[in-house]
Amino acid sequence: MRGISLQLLLIFVLLLLCLKPTVENHLGVRDAIQGCIEQERQALLKIKEDLIDDYGHLSSWSTEEKKKDCCKWRGVYCSNQTGNVIMLKLNALTFPPKPLRGKLNPFLIELQYLTYLDVSFNDFNHTQIPEFIGSLSNLRYLNLSSATFGRNIPFQLGNLSRLQYLDLGENHFNNPENLEWLPQLSSLRYLAMSFVNLSKVNNWLQVVNKLPHLTSLYLHSCDLPNIFSIPLVNSSTSLDVLDLSHNHLTSSSSVLEWLFNSNTSVFKLYLNENQFHGLIPDAFSKMNSLAHLYLGDNEFEGGIPKTFGGVCNLKTLSLSRNNLSGQLLEFIQNLTECANHSIEALYLDWNHIVGSLPDLTIFPLLRELRLSNNRLNGTIPESFGKLSNLESLYLGDNSLRGVISEHHFSKLTKLKKLYLSNTSLVFNLSSDWVPPFQLDKIYLTSCHLGSRFPKWLQTQKNLYWLDISNSGISDTISNFYWVFSPQLEYMDLSYNQITGQIANLSLEFYFPPAIDLGSNKLEGKIPRFMFKAIHLDLSNNMFSGPIQSLCAISIRNLSCLDLSNNQLSGELPDCWMHLEELKILNLANNHFHGKIPSTMGSLLGIETLDLGNNSFIGELPSSLKNCTELTFINLGHNNLSGQLPMWLGTSNPNLVVLNLRSNHLYGSMPSHLCHLAHLQLLDLALNQISGSIPKCLNNLTLLTQKLSSNATITHLYEEDFSRTSKDRAYDDHVFWMWKGREYEYKGILGLVKSIDLSSNKLTGTIPVEIMELAGLISLNLSKNLLSGQISSNIGALLSLEVMDLSKNQLLGGIPSSLSRILGLSFLDLSNNNLSGQIPTGPQLNTFTATAYEGNPGLCGAPLPKNCSGEETTQNSNKRNEHDGKQDDEDGFITLGFYVSVALGFFAGFWGVFGTLVLKRSLQLAFFKCLNDFKDWLYVAISVNMTRLQRQLQKLIGVAIRL
Repeated sequence: MRGISLQLLLIFVLLLLCLKPTVENHLGVRDAIQGCIEQERQALLKIKEDLIDDYGHLSSWSTEEKKKDCCKWRGVYCSNQTGNVIMLKLNALTFPPKPLRGKLNPFLIELQYLTYLDVSFNDFNHTQIPEFIGSLSNLRYLNLSSATFGRNIPFQLGNLSRLQYLDLGENHFNNPENLEWLPQLSSLRYLAMSFVNLSKVNNWLQVVNKLPHLTSLYLHSCDLPNIFSIPLVNSSTSLDVLDLSHNHLTSSSSVLEWLFNSNTSVFKLYLNENQFHGLIPDAFSKMNSLAHLYLGDNEFEGGIPKTFGGVCNLKTLSLSRNNLSGQLLEFIQNLTECANHSIEALYLDWNHIVGSLPDLTIFPLLRELRLSNNRLNGTIPESFGKLSNLESLYLGDNSLRGVISEHHFSKLTKLKKLYLSNTSLVFNLSSDWVPPFQLDKIYLTSCHLGSRFPKWLQTQKNLYWLDISNSGISDTISNFYWVFSPQLEYMDLSYNQITGQIANLSLEFYFPPAIDLGSNKLEGKIPRFMFKAIHLDLSNNMFSGPIQSLCAISIRNLSCLDLSNNQLSGELPDCWMHLEELKILNLANNHFHGKIPSTMGSLLGIETLDLGNNSFIGELPSSLKNCTELTFINLGHNNLSGQLPMWLGTSNPNLVVLNLRSNHLYGSMPSHLCHLAHLQLLDLALNQISGSIPKCLNNLTLLTQKLSSNATITHLYEEDFSRTSKDRAYDDHVFWMWKGREYEYKGILGLVKSIDLSSNKLTGTIPVEIMELAGLISLNLSKNLLSGQISSNIGALLSLEVMDLSKNQLLGGIPSSLSRILGLSFLDLSNNNLSGQIPTGPQLNTFTATAYEGNPGLCGAPLPKNCSGEETTQNSNKRNEHDGKQDDEDGFITLGFYVSVALGFFAGFWGVFGTLVLKRSLQLAFFKCLNDFKDWLYVAISVNMTRLQRQLQKLIGVAIRL
């Protein structure tokens, strides 16, 4: 037996020795032992040569002996059997992004065994996807998404017959006219082309139908054309996931018909952000496999169909941002057949749903509930505390009231997100209460939390999003490490009465946060660590001292810095060239002095620059001409000197607001200002500007338009440094003179169209071209040396509400066309050399003598001097006798006319401006707007009542004589 065993062993060894060379040559086992295949290693090194590696991703790709094995290089994966490179993962999906740049080298085709290629999230600078990728015949997985490819999609990709996964989304391709190469990918299971413009591909549905194995299709934001008549080809396509969101699809297209007839197996369906309208189709309920349905951001009406209650697999139902209406209880009842036992996420926010909150414990698996921004009222039932699976609760922006107690949270052990903002809820929780949950996001804006910082909030260790603004807190900041934590991404404590100083913590944030502590009573120096934020609003506090610590921050991500209305002082730091991301800078209403640093001209992306009401000196730095994105400049109320620079009108073409009020600027107004086609507010008052007013002001295009722009001047800027990246908004605001008084305008600043050149040394005539500014609301040229006559076309300024031409040297008569400006509520022509009779009209009759005094040659009402030179009071009896017959004929018409004017003007005023005021989010601004118009209301009523009394007296006199 032993001899036989030895013989068998020898035979086996001989067989191995005979077969070894064949196996080595065929499978490359020898190369695999020694390292990767040399030919492929050289190809990889060639590929590296065409890639710009700013972050050292490919540092392991080297010719060094110790790094010779390319199978150990970063992103390279080899076959365990052959040693061939089969996977290449060069994606830059990091945070923040650290992309490779350059192009893909043709040596890529040397990797013929490649089955997996991922170069997503890199930067290929709008170059075309290389055609040679179509030669990688073994590819199963190809991800080219978010890699800034451009030009055309090569049809050679259709050669990849084994491809199962293809992602071309979020690139910059030219609009393809067809996708005829796609059906050749007969093995394709996953296709993503999101953000690829397919508006010219009118047969996209037919193309999709020709992919028999496709299970996942993502066509988000593709501008898909509606297809109204197509042959619905029977297809073996069995989609599990279909994403057609954010297109312009409508209910009248054939998309829904195709969907209901051919894709009843869909598991996830995204149709949100389209233009579907009418009632929600019952046919959705026939899709038996449907588990996740997203119909948000459409125009659906009515309610949830009763048939939805029978969709027993339904886990997610999203109907946010539609026009749904009706009672919430009815919505809930329509889901109670069996869907209530499966639903985990219910999104009904941003609709018109009414009623009170019912008992929702009939949804035992509910994880996410969004009912915010509806018209719900009443209290929150304590039964909500029994929803033990609840992770996200959004009930804010409703008319909810009542008290929140511990019972509302008793079993919410999984709760992570709580949104109750903008309600009238009162939190009545014991000081020693410890919640059963750990929240990561809290929104409690305008809730009543009490005067002290709630201790239960301080038990939340996972918070990265905290909004308790306007919640009545008047406490002192003490536990800084609770308020400021490393994971903080968003914090809003604004509009409270928080006091104290913020300690200079040694703190590093995981992500640059957005911090808003505005409108409190905080004091002391601004800690250095706070300048590490991406958005920092400390406005309307009592912070003091310099801000030189801004320059001590190594990582500068600031997009918005608002330190206005504090007590900050000193010279501005000179490190603005490092703040490349800054778009909003507001340092107004402080005590800064010295020159404006020239390095501010390095803020190439800045849109708002507000340094008003400080003590800056010197000239405007010429480097500001580099800031071509500026739309808002406020340098008013400083001590700036020098001439108005020529570049203001040429280098900053997007300016909407230019305020240089109350400085020491001199010289003439540059005609280049006329190039500012978007300008709405020009304020150069209280300077020493001389010369004539440019005749080209009619080139200020926006001021020639009567149509109102947006009520606010809003800047949107993206914050892409957090896990919840979003667009933030900043509304410009400025102090503006209205009828001789200064008010702060924010919520309606976009409606202000004004030119104020008052208190200068301007000479010459008022250009007739100004009369073409039909959208102008306020014109103030007072306290200058202007001469000549007022243009007879003054009545063309039909939008004008305020006009002040006082204290000049104007002569001639007041044009009768002035009476055509029916909205004029403030007029001052006093202290000129005007003469002749004051014209009459519905609006002109409301002004008192102060509007015309100081013009010796003027006569007629409301001045005591009539146009015959006699005092009005001495001839009152003769005038009554002379006018008796006329009053008898049209007295009642005159009385009714003035009554109608008074009531009509009052109703028109509150119908328009009252609506604007009520839409504003801040009560402070509301009352400011009321104060803004109280003068008009008083004058208008007084004048009209006086005139009505005169007319009644005349009528009585006529009646007696008759």
